[in-house]
Amino acid sequence: MADITASMVKELRELTGLGMMECKKALSEARGDMKAAEDLLRIKGGAKATKAAGRIAAEGVVGAYITADGKCGAMVEVNCETDFVAKNEDLINFARDLAKLVVSKNLPDKEALVSSELPSGGSVEAVRKALVMKLGENIAVRRCVHHVTEGRLVSYLHGTRIGVLVDYSGGDEMLGKDLAMHIAASKPICVSKEQVSADLLERERQIFMAQAAESGKPANIVEKMVMGRVAKYLAEVTLLGQPFVKNPDQTIEKLLAEKSAEVNDFSMFVVGEGIEKKSEDFAAEVKAQLDQAKENKTQ
Repeated sequence: MADITASMVKELRELTGLGMMECKKALSEARGDMKAAEDLLRIKGGAKATKAAGRIAAEGVVGAYITADGKCGAMVEVNCETDFVAKNEDLINFARDLAKLVVSKNLPDKEALVSSELPSGGSVEAVRKALVMKLGENIAVRRCVHHVTEGRLVSYLHGTRIGVLVDYSGGDEMLGKDLAMHIAASKPICVSKEQVSADLLERERQIFMAQAAESGKPANIVEKMVMGRVAKYLAEVTLLGQPFVKNPDQTIEKLLAEKSAEVNDFSMFVVGEGIEKKSEDFAAEVKAQLDQAKENKTQ
């Protein structure tokens, strides 16, 4: 059997929001397989699917830039080690300058970006190293995205930790801003249900089937339950199916129809999403929980 470490338990807790002992037991049953343990907890305990916001595990900033005509835009994520350095104006300006560079030089990916020269004459790598020396932390250019559209682009930064670029047609500028803010708040994974990957949808279907089967209901009822849960899941993770944050009685799909508009595409960066962050205090956290459990037993 695989050794179950404290960091594995911590990661599973962050993914599912469930208790330490539940997560440890699931990891043991799954022989250390994180995805299998997550699925097991969701089947047995009804834990929800992982949310992007719950996977923030590193510090840094998102920088965005859109041309004056709204036809070209980019976002860049730059990581650092602490939230203190993430507030540094030099780092914030560096991320913004990189986003502008992606657009001005039509750069296709991060590899092209980090090997480019800034308008100031210095290379991206040279400026990054200078920031490392000045700020005393590791600075890394993690990812970038570049959008070019026949419609229009709008960006929204929630502080510097969440960035959204929306490519849309029709409607007006206010609609674009509303859409970008909605995406930052509700975090859809794609525009429509047709864009949800077959693998992801099948994984969710299998979990729903296992949950429904435990109800003991007849197979035909179980099938209907699964169909209903799949439909609900698709509404939760797709932009068109989500209730508009400003008016929950109206879906984004209905909002767009009302405005004679459509969303062609969008990108969202959440700083540190998917990166595991070391925690020096996890042992203390575990000890505190065990002490609390002992105290509860004695009461």
